Amino acid sequence: MKRALLVIDVQNEYFSGKLPVTYPPGSLERIVKVIEAARSKQIPLVFIQHSALQKDAAAFKKGSAEWKLHPEIAAIPCEHLVEKTLPGSFTGTDLESWLRERGIDTVVITGYMTQMCCDTTARQAFHLGLSVEFLSDATGTLQISNEAGTSAAEELHRAILVTQAARFSKVLTTEQWIDSLT
Repeated sequence: MKRALLVIDVQNEYFSGKLPVTYPPGSLERIVKVIEAARSKQIPLVFIQHSALQKDAAAFKKGSAEWKLHPEIAAIPCEHLVEKTLPGSFTGTDLESWLRERGIDTVVITGYMTQMCCDTTARQAFHLGLSVEFLSDATGTLQISNEAGTSAAEELHRAILVTQAARFSKVLTTEQWIDSLT
């Protein structure tokens, strides 16, 4: 098994912007902990950054303060930076070829948001024949309300984890994943 850690959309938009992540508490600290563990085991880091295509976008406007990677993440060197414009990190990017060129067969999912970009990327990876490890407490989300209804952050997060574990990913806590590296 050869892994890469995908750090998905850990951008200021989720901290100081329009979409503050609320669940689970402490997700950023665990993301940093996972990055440190990966670095210590020479697991390649891939930072993924979402950019809105629309010039008048309400969120993730390229070049804005909210679009930038969170300072704790931006300060860490990575092996590859992927810019994406859709929820899936493989769509319209070089991520698949970058992984394949390095013989990577397993991706580890961490970052934001659980039900959108993390879930979509995990499903894409599974469809591409990659193994997926989805970190339950190092991914996060917020309450969502729209014309279909409202989902509390905790219930939305849990529903995605249950679905991921049913077919697409091995769902692990940060501690379980770090322990599996030894």
